[in-house]
Amino acid sequence: MEAQRYSLLLLCVLFISITSIVVGLTEEQERDRISALPGQPVVAFSQYSGYVTVNEQHGRALFYWLTEATNNPEEKPLVLWLNGGPGCSSVAYGASEEIGPFRINKTGSSLYLNKYSWNTEANLLFLESPAGVGFSYTNTSSDLNDPGDNRTAEDALNFLVRWFSRFPQYKYRDFYIAGESYAGHYVPQLAKKVYDYNKASSYPIINLKGFIVGNAVTDNYHDNIGTVTFWWSHSIISDPTYKSILKNCNFKLGNLSESCNDVVNYAMNHEFGHIDAYSIYTPKCLTSVTNTRAPTSLGLIRLKNTLVRRRRVVSGYDPCAENYAERYYNLPDVQKALHANTTGIPYKWTACSDDLINNWQDSQFSMLPTYKELMAAGLKIWVFSGDTDSVVPVTATRFSLSHLNLTVKTPWYPWYSGSQVGGWTEVYKGLTFATVRGAGHEVPLFQPKRAFILFQSFLQGKELPKSS
Repeated sequence: MEAQRYSLLLLCVLFISITSIVVGLTEEQERDRISALPGQPVVAFSQYSGYVTVNEQHGRALFYWLTEATNNPEEKPLVLWLNGGPGCSSVAYGASEEIGPFRINKTGSSLYLNKYSWNTEANLLFLESPAGVGFSYTNTSSDLNDPGDNRTAEDALNFLVRWFSRFPQYKYRDFYIAGESYAGHYVPQLAKKVYDYNKASSYPIINLKGFIVGNAVTDNYHDNIGTVTFWWSHSIISDPTYKSILKNCNFKLGNLSESCNDVVNYAMNHEFGHIDAYSIYTPKCLTSVTNTRAPTSLGLIRLKNTLVRRRRVVSGYDPCAENYAERYYNLPDVQKALHANTTGIPYKWTACSDDLINNWQDSQFSMLPTYKELMAAGLKIWVFSGDTDSVVPVTATRFSLSHLNLTVKTPWYPWYSGSQVGGWTEVYKGLTFATVRGAGHEVPLFQPKRAFILFQSFLQGKELPKSS
């Protein structure tokens, strides 16, 4: 009897010890737990948000929002989502317009559920990156004067390492990186950082499996040629303007000539008309809280990125959805529920940062060498493209990827969403490319069901469906 009591006592002590450890591991998580957002419908999944300091010396801290999977989150992979710009918010776009579980009502004060949220398939981690985007901040104002690719990737890696320390249950979990637009730089650059970190670490904690990017800035030269080709082939610009751009623009140079900028500006200001360049066949929002001034002479790639910053006024069936985000995320109760703006940032939350886009410094000319390195490392890589986007159009992506000279495994074919063609795809050795029919720049916004099928196929490692 005494032996049984002693064994029971040992078990109780062991249980208390384990419980204490668990509580110790989850205290930070509990601090970041979101009980409910203002105007949020009831959900069964858990949410967390808050800050992770990525550079103590400069006081840079990045804001994240984790929405766990709707079912069995412990069995689902973790997906980090990054929006581009550079300088645009993953909370504004990825979480609130594209793949997140919630959409914002027209009043800008309440939420409703997204039927095709990707968190039915994965745990979604949205990161506002780099510092200066959204709620992410720096205590060193000069950081806003010289942002660029290198610092962004380094800070994002630091974020991941420290975030996994805060959420140890996600260590070693299957991990993917996803994004769109200028995240065509962020995503593969961070993937390379993670790959190199794992190689150098005795006990790597980040189980990176691959990445997926949409309408992605990939290679300055081929992207620019492909963009101008899309404009002409879709009757947005005239024959003389098309020929003049090709004549005056040497896209192999990092800085384009004044004559090139002049003719590109002429095309955008006088021939485009009042369309949404991010979705050329859908209505444009007629009221906007965003900057609407004409693009400046920054070179074609810079002009594209300026559009990424300026636009954000079209959103599928409701072209004014960004306005609702600008209202919602500036509500004090929303910021309190998100544990955001805890230091009193001296400016309003905005979807995109003018300071970052205007001051961007280093920008990798081509991501193709990085693609080659990561394909050789065995990562799963998918690239997709909405085919009604004129900012980073499907022709730009196809021109860029064609110069990887990949071996075709499954030749070009139409893939299906229900009984309709969802797009077209070709599978190569090391990479899958897919178009999404009828989608603009933010593919999951314009074609949510088709984007969801694409994401499911990516996670499952299956080719897109050949029939309905």
